[in-house]
Amino acid sequence: MVGLWEIGFRLAAVPVYLFPKPSDIVASFMQHGPALLRALLVTLRITLQAFAAAVLLGTLIAFMFVQSRAIEISLFPYAVLLQVTPVVAIAPLIIILVKNTQLSLTICATLVALFPIISNTTLGLRSVDPGLANYFRMNRASRLKTLIKLRIPGALPYFFGGLRISSGLALIGAVVAEFVAGTGGRSSGLAYEILDAGFTLDIPRMFAALFLITLTGVALFAIMVAVSRLALSSWHESEIGAET
Repeated sequence: MVGLWEIGFRLAAVPVYLFPKPSDIVASFMQHGPALLRALLVTLRITLQAFAAAVLLGTLIAFMFVQSRAIEISLFPYAVLLQVTPVVAIAPLIIILVKNTQLSLTICATLVALFPIISNTTLGLRSVDPGLANYFRMNRASRLKTLIKLRIPGALPYFFGGLRISSGLALIGAVVAEFVAGTGGRSSGLAYEILDAGFTLDIPRMFAALFLITLTGVALFAIMVAVSRLALSSWHESEIGAET
């Protein structure tokens, strides 16, 4: 595909400012590599901070939901509202209220990545075998013991499924928040590189930044898949069946 892209665009003489060839993108990356990699580190730091915050908050909220159906009914609609509200609509307000730019970007990305953790973990914690739940109840197991011994192990596949989704959403949230903030300087991320390249019609640099974002998203997903297999491969049928 890359070869056809290169040959086709050379034969058609497509201007580089309309759509660059792969060779143009590689040349731009070689020229602007240090700046792009520095921007990638900024975006990646925001992404990982937001992802970690989403995992921590989402897991705690799911634990709270599973302990009380009334709490879940009362608060779950607010989680849905966060999910369906576009981050571009609330990011300016967060950036205004939070003076620290990096913190405001992290908050925006966290809000985007939070819902899959809440939803998947809550579903997993509630999806326990009725027979095992009755067995724990017959043995007068406490809520904490039932949570640790029964609900959490059963919820792990759902939790790791949420991690796969949330990791990509954290990256998307970080990039979108950077677009809204439009911050420059040494603390600028890949979104600013894309904006700056668009303003100067440096389309190959724009594609190079987009390519880095894509690679980062694929890498995050692959890491979550590897972590899931490492945690589940020895006992859960989903990964045991995948290996065979």
